[in-house]
Amino acid sequence: MFIAALSILIGFVLLVWSADKFVDGAAATARHAGMPSLLIGMVIVGFGTSAPEMVVSAMAALDGNPNLALGNAVGSNIVNIGLVLGVTALIAPIMVHSNIIRKEMPILLLITLAFGAILLNNEISYMEAVLLLGGFFALIGWSIFSALKTRKDTLKDDIEKELQTDGMTLPKAITWLVVGLLLLILSSRILVWGAVNIATSLGISDLIVGLTIVAIGTSLPELAASVIAAKKGEHDIAIGNVVGSNMFNLLAVVGIAGVITPISNLDPQVLTRDWATMTALTIALFVMAYGFGKKGKVGRAKGIFLLTSYIMYNLYLVFGVMSS
Repeated sequence: MFIAALSILIGFVLLVWSADKFVDGAAATARHAGMPSLLIGMVIVGFGTSAPEMVVSAMAALDGNPNLALGNAVGSNIVNIGLVLGVTALIAPIMVHSNIIRKEMPILLLITLAFGAILLNNEISYMEAVLLLGGFFALIGWSIFSALKTRKDTLKDDIEKELQTDGMTLPKAITWLVVGLLLLILSSRILVWGAVNIATSLGISDLIVGLTIVAIGTSLPELAASVIAAKKGEHDIAIGNVVGSNMFNLLAVVGIAGVITPISNLDPQVLTRDWATMTALTIALFVMAYGFGKKGKVGRAKGIFLLTSYIMYNLYLVFGVMSS
């Protein structure tokens, strides 16, 4: 038990550090290759901040624990909106200026609703996982098209300001890209091993561990990125990290895990409890961020609402485990 808990802690620390280095290396490599800054921000950085969830879920699926992978993806989306944006808004209220993010919000909502439809039969088959991955590649294509087409957007300005601080040489960038990826895989393996052993020791399902402990750990890069961006006044990056990550989680994270190991005999509460909570938070974020004719804003009062919702959901999970 102690070794498993220590493995989770070491896995989290390595995961966050390696994800940060992976993103830095990937972004700097893309910049040296002449890729537009907006494209780097929307695709490279967006992909990088979801890399922990992708690698952890792939490792879990390979180890025959697809429910841990599913819990990680859904739980990370709940963490991203409830905890990450809730904490970020308390530190620095988030103003949404970017038209790109306003276009991404309805897409995230549609993906979330479509994901619920997939869960109706209490399984994620191989073909459904392939469809999710197809949606992921379509999203990447749309992101590339939007980034190349957009001439002026506040998100572009924020990303360019952020990338100006990066003076990494190409050899160093490639080194960190490779080292970051290798450590991501290693740390994910350590984390999954520890999480599965904790679940077994305590008699808790892999799903619950994925929804809570693993989801928080894999969402730490989003928390750090959003808080730092909000404090710098880069509001669109702060919320863009979460929106992009949540779309990637449902399409790529679940898609990759489902292709490796299709998920059958799902607990019905995945739909009625976890997906319902994720959807409610997504709708709340949509209403807050979209603005409907005015500037969207996630202020401190809304941050308290999101954070309270996240705490209430986790208390419900804890009481459910204790009563079972």
